[in-house]
Amino acid sequence: MQISSRFTIALHIFTCIDVFKNEQKVTSDFLAGSIGTNPVIIRRLLGQLKDAGLITVARGTGGCEPTRSLNEITFYDVYKAVDAVEDETLFHFHENPNPKCPVGRNIHALLENKLNDIQSAMEAEMKKHTVAELHDGIHELLEKET
Repeated sequence: MQISSRFTIALHIFTCIDVFKNEQKVTSDFLAGSIGTNPVIIRRLLGQLKDAGLITVARGTGGCEPTRSLNEITFYDVYKAVDAVEDETLFHFHENPNPKCPVGRNIHALLENKLNDIQSAMEAEMKKHTVAELHDGIHELLEKET
């Protein structure tokens, strides 16, 4: 199972907000053009980010901005805000292993703690990275292009 693309799209949104904040209003239509997706998807994600308290969205006139400094917003905050995995669980067990098979009846117990540990490690790593790192990275890349 993969983490939903909502996570990387949300990080793209934050990067656009940062890069274009002084040049133009960052609207769902503008973001959709940068991301290459439908504005409805962007509006849904903006709603999730707003509900999580990570951005404000100006109705009518358009535009959005972070509610706090980018170095205070972690990848984990964004990941949680956009429901990047179903039911808070990264790994999903197959539903009907054969109870007559010694592996089938024990596989869930065998894997559950290990998979929980893996997810916890990934989430801990996400908490180490902030959206501010995207600011630094995009500006470095843009400088190389010129």
